[in-house]
Amino acid sequence: MGGFLTWIQESRRPFGISMASNFHACFQSTSTTDPAGFTQKYAFTELQGLPTPNITCTDNSTLRLSGLVADPGMAYEILAKISVSPGGVVNCISAPSVNTTISAVNATIAVSNATSAVVSWVGGTNYDINAGDAEHDFSFRGQDPHDKLVSLLRAASEKSYSQLLDDHVADLSATLHSEFSLNLGQVTNVDVPTDELKGAYDVDKGDVYLEWLLFNFGRYLLASSARGVLPANLQGKWAIDAANPWSADYHVNINIQMNYWFAEATNLDVAQSLFDFLEKTWAPRGAYTAQVLYNINQGWVGHNEASKLNIFGHTGMKQGEAEWADYPESNAWMMIHVWDHFDYTNDVAWWKAQGYSLLKGVASFHLDKLIPDDRFNDGTLVVAPCNSPEQPPITLGCAHAQQVIWQLFNAIEKGAAAAGDDDEAFLDEVRSKKAQMDKGVHIGSWGQLQEWKVDMDSPTDTHRHLSHLVGFYPGYALSNYDPDIQNSKYSVNDVRTAVQTSLIHRGNGTGPDADSGWEKAWRSAQWAQLGNSSEFYHELTYLIQRNFADNLFSIYNPFDPVPIFQIDANFGYPAAVMNAIIQAPDVASTDIPLTITLLPALPPAWSSGSITGARVRGGISVNMSWDNATPTNVTLTVDEGVSSRQVRVVYAGLAKDNFTTSGGLERTIEDF
Repeated sequence: MGGFLTWIQESRRPFGISMASNFHACFQSTSTTDPAGFTQKYAFTELQGLPTPNITCTDNSTLRLSGLVADPGMAYEILAKISVSPGGVVNCISAPSVNTTISAVNATIAVSNATSAVVSWVGGTNYDINAGDAEHDFSFRGQDPHDKLVSLLRAASEKSYSQLLDDHVADLSATLHSEFSLNLGQVTNVDVPTDELKGAYDVDKGDVYLEWLLFNFGRYLLASSARGVLPANLQGKWAIDAANPWSADYHVNINIQMNYWFAEATNLDVAQSLFDFLEKTWAPRGAYTAQVLYNINQGWVGHNEASKLNIFGHTGMKQGEAEWADYPESNAWMMIHVWDHFDYTNDVAWWKAQGYSLLKGVASFHLDKLIPDDRFNDGTLVVAPCNSPEQPPITLGCAHAQQVIWQLFNAIEKGAAAAGDDDEAFLDEVRSKKAQMDKGVHIGSWGQLQEWKVDMDSPTDTHRHLSHLVGFYPGYALSNYDPDIQNSKYSVNDVRTAVQTSLIHRGNGTGPDADSGWEKAWRSAQWAQLGNSSEFYHELTYLIQRNFADNLFSIYNPFDPVPIFQIDANFGYPAAVMNAIIQAPDVASTDIPLTITLLPALPPAWSSGSITGARVRGGISVNMSWDNATPTNVTLTVDEGVSSRQVRVVYAGLAKDNFTTSGGLERTIEDF
């Protein structure tokens, strides 16, 4: 017995059908060697919490389930067609349901005397991401999905199960493995079940094969969840029924960001749905929210979360305490992903068509929102009020907000010319207010990197979020801190020491507020950024041992009787691994050399290995092999058409190469 899921979308159409909405197909095969065949019944079960659907026969071998997610609400439909081996009998029966909870017709399909049966499921909704603007009254309502589903099912039926499976495997192989591979020196161990591998895993001792497997599993999960109309949410494709933890939504103060941290670096081209989501759901409604909540008439804004509603552009504050609601910098953090995509790919056409306009809208909002700091009267501009995500109090000049907005303004300056932006008034305002901004870098009374401009951090605070360290990883306001550029009295060493102090005091990700996997993945990546291989690996192995289930899904609380699956740690894990192997954090200006650091936090367990097709900024691909924890061969290849910039390659604190990029340039380093 076997089954698989495939995706239908504009860029990848296994059946050659153009789809504007979110449509999915799933195929399952059952077979037997008994010449008498088998008997099997197929039926839909009710989704709890939804209005009762209609389940009918469209022909003798096809079930149709149709309904609404609410009354009134979005329409959905699933068609299931059964194909059997010669001699098999298939019969669809429509009859009143015997289940008293369903008053509508409830059809079933019975199969008998079949040696094989394939069920093809296709499903879709009338959700249309292109109808989320004022012109469509923010309805997000498209056409009824039925006709497109019939076409999709017909196209699927023209191929055998083996052909469909071959297409599916080829699609995943091309997406995941044609351009990128990682070898950690693992010894393949496919004969031992995954749950046994996981059960034997221990902190610090590790298992290189399981660590490698989890890395590739994370890439598979993102490729499976992010190539449709909508980006990967808190559960990806693996949501349970109609109700899920946190409504399977998009938390925008770490979770959706972590989902995509590793995508660019591992050559995984899956972020387009994320950018479309920002443009077509956030931006239209966010412009209205900016006017109503902030009296700002330019740009757009969003906040932390919008349970159940945010695929429909819900950008207002969540009801409740301000620590959950007051996060208008969520849009600025998301723009790091937009800028990174351009910085890694040099896709100028996309940047002009979509990327830069997203950044400009968000920057325009924050230009109007920054105000003079009347608390410290130091001549700086700050965000007020603000809170560090999910952490009180409400105050001013929160480190997180100041860091991400400063990086946003840098991205505008770096990307304006490529976008063809000649709006000098806007660009002058960006330059002026960026120079005046408090940069979110302050060292407090016990040596910590302050979370707030007011020195009130507690050394016993083990909060799950590392919001004030966003500029260390995944950002660069701290990791590439420069006192001259950031107009600061602290040295580089002062800031790195303060970051380390804060990271130590924040704990290992098992504080009283949570025991989640994502917070451990973030800590592991931070330790890698510090070049501390032992702490990186300790936290990484602690994450694996504590927060991954037997099937390798990441779980929020490992001691919950019914653990919550939350996918972000599955994605934070490969990001942390990559940060231990290659680092190339962003810089405030393209006039500053890009530094690529090789094997900055490689643990002894991975002392031999290789990586192919890794990506860094500047449109550069990196192939590298290493032995005895030392690189043996490194090749850097620059994409055609990239802009010229200085690059510095470092290993063990020593520069191994310096060059200026040009299209098609290839550099090989063997002297280590």
